[in-house]
Amino acid sequence: MSDPLTTDIAIIGSGVAGALIAAQLAERGMKVTILEAGEDVDRSAAVERYWSAAIKVPECPYPPVPQAMHPVSDDLDFWYQQVGPDKFASTYIKTVGGTTWHWLGTALRLVPADFELRKRFGQGEDWPIDYATLSAYYDKAETELGVSGDGKADLGSPRSTDYPMPAIPQTYLDKAYVSALQGSVYDVRSTPQARNSKDQAERPACCGNASCIPVCPVQAKYDATVHVNRATKAGATLLSRTTVVALETGDDNRITAARFIRWDGSEGKLTARLFVLAAHAIESPRLLLNSASERLPNGVANSSGQVGRNLMDHPTQLSWALAAKPVYPYRGPLSTSGIENLRDGDFRRTRGAFRIEIGNDGWSWPTGAPISTAADLANQGLRGKELDQALRQQTSRHVRLASLVEQLPDADNRVTLDPRKRDMYGVPLPRLSYHIDSYVQAGLAAARTAHDEIFERLGVTEKHHSPQVQGAGHIIGTLRMGSDAATSVVDGDLRSHDHPNLFVSGSSVFPTSATANPTLTIAALALRLADKIATSDQQ
Repeated sequence: MSDPLTTDIAIIGSGVAGALIAAQLAERGMKVTILEAGEDVDRSAAVERYWSAAIKVPECPYPPVPQAMHPVSDDLDFWYQQVGPDKFASTYIKTVGGTTWHWLGTALRLVPADFELRKRFGQGEDWPIDYATLSAYYDKAETELGVSGDGKADLGSPRSTDYPMPAIPQTYLDKAYVSALQGSVYDVRSTPQARNSKDQAERPACCGNASCIPVCPVQAKYDATVHVNRATKAGATLLSRTTVVALETGDDNRITAARFIRWDGSEGKLTARLFVLAAHAIESPRLLLNSASERLPNGVANSSGQVGRNLMDHPTQLSWALAAKPVYPYRGPLSTSGIENLRDGDFRRTRGAFRIEIGNDGWSWPTGAPISTAADLANQGLRGKELDQALRQQTSRHVRLASLVEQLPDADNRVTLDPRKRDMYGVPLPRLSYHIDSYVQAGLAAARTAHDEIFERLGVTEKHHSPQVQGAGHIIGTLRMGSDAATSVVDGDLRSHDHPNLFVSGSSVFPTSATANPTLTIAALALRLADKIATSDQQ
């Protein structure tokens, strides 16, 4: 093993949480080191891999390699060791910049009631902080990520500032929904997105490449390399291709070192005054559990037994239909509008809330269109101009909706270490126990009803509901925050209850899932944590 490396702040993970914290602290003169299991992404090479991929799943531009393995959407048993009864269907990647490389860019705030689910509706848990605590950090997060939005739109989340950039224009398809749903309970609004609507911060405006998932060719969409680069320019050290395999602790319960293995097989340790774990909601608990020792047989930060528990997603109802008239999908960002006024209400006592994402991507998610549409028409014997005309007529009318449903924390939905299979570093693979309960099922049923009503007003000629529950790509819970050390892993400031110099950042700390895509809240919490660390360091 090489001589130990030393830093002030060690940050494990270079996704949106780790990158934001690293940039904030490095720019304040602190000595920061980022450890990242993956490598830098060559954007042009990633685009080429996407274009040439036979199966265009979110991970296709970023294939797993033995040194940085991760799950893939088209084989949910490839990396996850799933023991059911349901499949956990959301994934992540290991790269510099993390999973922001293939996120959609949706940048919604939570609504105030999301922080008080038990108090208001008798379900789930309450957060140890409230909306007001995060409000100013939401403002800052929108600036840091570069969010485009309509500040006058009522999305259920009070705000005191406008968005940094104007909204991404609604598509022709969006406006068809707006027209069809006038006077109904379904309020179509422009979706705030971390995507440039104008040239800003040395990145171009969105030019509608329609491949936000899995890769933006021009970086109009935010990804965390923006803040990784800011951090390194301010003096932070980035150790990529470096997998942390265990955290070591001293007799005083402080974390003393992060033990790592590089891609070339060499080993080392990083000592630090403070450690921030920001490796996403599967890898973070996996690391803590693998850090078990004779003194801590259940793993690091796990006196409560909560490490790895309460795994959540936004189980998604996917529906698609054929509009009576052309609405011209397959253009622009994959989603530019949604229906957000169904995210809160007294119904949350008995079923999950949901938000409805309106897709600009036609039937590509459910069926693989338009390629699959061309194949179907060719199999019907159409050729030449007849095939071209039929393809245009069909694909111009493709519409789809996706409702992202709130899921409650459940201690039996969890990440543990597989007893048999290990990666090349000797770390057990993540073993997932997961089920979708009646609260979610009731929310999915309500979503199907909503989709039926929306499609009817749109005037569709056929419709379909996916019988399989989809993953939203949102991995939530497993290291939740709370005021009680007996039932949570970190406190409201994201500090470990067990180890005073260990902090956790990311969606793993969410006590409940709510309905909003989690990235903006991850960013707000990360910025708040950076302030806490910087302030305490100056005292």
